[in-house]
Order: sequence, then structure tokens, then C-alpha cells
Amino acid sequence: MTAAAQDIAIPQEDRMRADLYNYLGLMLARPADDMTLTMSAGLSGDDETELGRAIAALARVAKAVKPKAVESEFNALFIGLGRGELLPYASYYLTGFLNEKPLAQLRADMAARGITRAPNVYEPEDNIASLMEMMGGMIVGRFGGSPTALEAQKTFFNRHIAPWAGHFFSDLEAAKSSVLYASVGAVGKAFMEIEREGFRMSAD
Repeated sequence: MTAAAQDIAIPQEDRMRADLYNYLGLMLARPADDMTLTMSAGLSGDDETELGRAIAALARVAKAVKPKAVESEFNALFIGLGRGELLPYASYYLTGFLNEKPLAQLRADMAARGITRAPNVYEPEDNIASLMEMMGGMIVGRFGGSPTALEAQKTFFNRHIAPWAGHFFSDLEAAKSSVLYASVGAVGKAFMEIEREGFRMSAD
């Protein structure tokens, strides 16, 4: 995060939203290492909401798994021999093919918002991890130095995330290779529904 972003007061609710987006991005970008698993095991979701229960379940699983097993799980889900069990890209979910129109639309929106792909990232930008990180960054002002207005967040979410992310997280939760990532899928699915409803209500 830039110094300018850190100087800006972010409402606690938005900070929590950004943290969850960033956490999902971290978990989906690479296999969770020992530090990430320790952080995950310390998550608390003790309320009786669907998201709270999913977070509590994720914390329980994170306490029980080892990094080597998580790496094998991640590879089976997303890499595999040739391809993994899931293809976590907007283009694939929306068109059945990679590198299609949804990716071109995302790249145009990224350029308009001053968002660039990190030089060490080679995957298409419409992968789920990158989209989660983009939303987290927009909320706290990582791009351009000030938080993105709620209406612009809503536009980005509805255009690039809402049409497919819920389906992806459901697939992740149900995937035969999923253990830890089944819980990640449950958290993501619940959070996407909360965000969808929150943005819908913001129009009222």
C-alpha cells in the first residue's frame, strides 16, 4: 500500500472488506505457506452468519493441515498435469474459453483506473486472485492514492466479479481435490453474496 493510502482514514467496515478481499487474493494466488496457515488458524468467525461460520470452519481446517499437503491440493486444483481441476478465470467461466472478451474489458478498465499487472505475474489478469486483490486495493486507495468511490467499486464488481465469482467459489467448495480450499470456497461464496447485496442496496 502506498503512503498516501495509509494516510487516508478508511471506515472500519471498508477496511474489513478490503482485508477479506486481500486474504482471498493471497490464498488463491499461491499455496498457503506456514505463515499464512498460522494467520488463517487465528481467524475468528464466531457469529452466526453464514460468513462467520465459514470463517470459523476455515480456521479449524487451517490448524490441522500442513503446508506440503496444501501445496499438493493447490496444484491439483489449479495447475495439474496440463491443467488443474478448476480454471479460475472470468473469460473461462463466462465464455468457456481463456483470453476472451471479459479479459479485454478488464484490461481496459484496469488501464482507465491506473491498475497495472505486477511484473512477476504472468497469469491473465482476469484470474480470481488478481480480481480479489484489485477490489481490496480500490477500497483502501492503493491505486491512485485515494479510495475508489462506492459507485465505482460497484461498477467494477458487477462487471468483472459478480457474473462468475460466486459460481467459481461454489465449484471450489465442491471440488474433489478441495480440503482447505473447500473452506476458502465457502468463505468466498458467502462474501460475494454479501457484497452483491450490499451494492444492490447502495442503489436504493
